[in-house]
Formats: sequence, C-alpha cells, structure tokens
Amino acid sequence: MIRLSARFAGLRLGFSRPRLGLSSSRLASVVALIALSLPVLQAAAQPDAPSAPTAPAPAAAPVFPKPDPANFTAAEPTKEAVNAFLEASWGYDESRFWQVQAILKTPVEGVSKVVILVGDKDGKEKPAAVEFFVLPGGKYLLAQNDILPFGEHPYAENRAQVRQRADGPYRGSASKELEIVEFADFQCPHCKDAQANMDKLAVDFPKARIVFETFPLERIHPQAKLAAAYGVCVAKQGGSDAFFTFAAAVFDGQEGLETADGATLTLNSAASKVGLDPAKIAACASAPATHAAVEAQVKLAQDLNINQTPMLMVNGRPVPANAPYDSLKKIIEFQARMDGVTR
Repeated sequence: MIRLSARFAGLRLGFSRPRLGLSSSRLASVVALIALSLPVLQAAAQPDAPSAPTAPAPAAAPVFPKPDPANFTAAEPTKEAVNAFLEASWGYDESRFWQVQAILKTPVEGVSKVVILVGDKDGKEKPAAVEFFVLPGGKYLLAQNDILPFGEHPYAENRAQVRQRADGPYRGSASKELEIVEFADFQCPHCKDAQANMDKLAVDFPKARIVFETFPLERIHPQAKLAAAYGVCVAKQGGSDAFFTFAAAVFDGQEGLETADGATLTLNSAASKVGLDPAKIAACASAPATHAAVEAQVKLAQDLNINQTPMLMVNGRPVPANAPYDSLKKIIEFQARMDGVTR
C-alpha cells in the first residue's frame, strides 16, 4: 500500500469500513488513492467547559523542502505525468496540495519509484510522504499488493469496461455521458445505509445514468446471491422502475435475509410489492441464465478490482458509495468536469 501517516490511513475518513473479512492491508490498498482524496473528517465531542479565552494561533500551510534534482533519476514517468495523475485523483479538493519529491530508477527495468509530499493549504493536517511504483508502460502503479491505474486519465479503461458491460437496471438518463454504477450486496448493511446517498444523487444529477450492479459476497452473506438473482428477474419482468422499488423493499427488510426461510419470505414480499408474481420470480431466479447474469455482474466487479461494497464507479472512478454526501457529490462534479460532461 502507499505508505502514509496514520491520520491518512483510512480510520478517520468518515465512511465505514465494510465488513468483508478482508485483510486490512488489502482493503486499504483498494482505496489508497481514494482515501487520500477524501477529506479527513473526525467527529469530535463538544467539551462541557467553556473554551479558553485565548484562541490558538492560526495554522499555516507547511513549506515542503526543495526537491533535490539528484532524486530524479528515472526518465519515465515525467514529473508532469505524475502531477497530471495527482490532479485527476485529488484535484477536486482545493485544500490539498502536493509536491513531487523524487522519481527514482529501481533495479527493475522500467519500474520507477515515485515519492511525493502531501499536505493541506490550511496546515490543519500533518504532511505525509507517499510512495508508489509506476510499472513499465506508465499505465499502472503498484501500491503494496494491488495494481491501480496510473496516467493523466487513470479511469479511462475502467470507464470503457463499465460502458460496455454494466447492463443492470438504471434510473435517470439513457445517456452514458455521466454514468454512476453502484456495486452493492443486498445483505450488506453498509449498502443499505448508502441508499440515502443514492437517492440524493438521483435528484442532484438528473442527467446521470445511475446503474445498479449486484455484487453478492456469498462467503459472509449466504442469502445475497439469491437476492441478486431475484433482482435480475424483477428487472427482467418488471423493468428498472420495478427493480428500484423492489430493491428499496429488500433493503428495508434486510434483517429477514439472515436465514434461508426469512430470505424467501422477504424476497417474495418485495416482488409482490411491485406487482409481480413471486412464484414466477422464484422460478426465474433458479434458472441457469439468471445465475449466469449474476456471475457476469460479479465478474465485472472483480475485473474492475472492486472487493468491497458499496462501491461506485463514476465514469470509471472508484468512490465509496457511503462516503459523506458532500464529498461524494464534489468528487462526481469534479469527475464530470474532467470528462467534459455538461450538467
């Protein structure tokens, strides 16, 4: 993982760690750059005693040490390429600033080590050193045990995959100019909580295409795949509007998914709520074609290197769906501008 100080390590980011049973290092590496891009938020208890009469001196932005030209020994990537990548990753946050400190050759041909310093313009956060390795060809970086996109347009390949393969039910625009794809598990409590954000996004981005892709995490959520299969069938038989009503009902009754019998009752009830025949939906859910459709959505998530839920792909850019809403909205607006999308 990109090495960073504890305050940037994901514990104070304002979005919950998903309960996936993953190692902390793998989870952190998936959202390494996302984590640094999200504002660092901390809930602080209000003191009972009145504040001291004298206010502390205002913080000042740190001054980074001047880079040593001797630390730029690799021809690729260039300093300009690194800055373009960081602008794509962090540019939405006007308070964050950085300096490329080194681009070093390594013993492996074509692999370069990049070192940057990161701080905030108000001096509220302690500066952190961030290191990662850019792989041959300059399209990917290595952050501990994960390979992540790199370049001026790091999310372009993800966006192409999503455009081609994300065929789940959607709300909003038929256009894929601004496409927000949610990967969620019906049995995941964080996914349930994230639906408030999704409903707000549908209002604030009426020209966006907001797609739902099921990503059941069977190992920890045994009924999630059945729920996903029901969802595929509801969308097939009732359309997107029926699916989102069904999904809301399933999330509302999520506790019923804890057992096999409870899941059947919960899913049949949700299907009835949208005017569909539960028996027909159940029969469809057990069909091989439905299982193949669910597996295709899982495969898409895996190919996009998603291993936590709920996760959004915003024109290919990964963003946790249960991030603080203001931050989520700001990232989407920034990515839309980066992609030349008019709202």
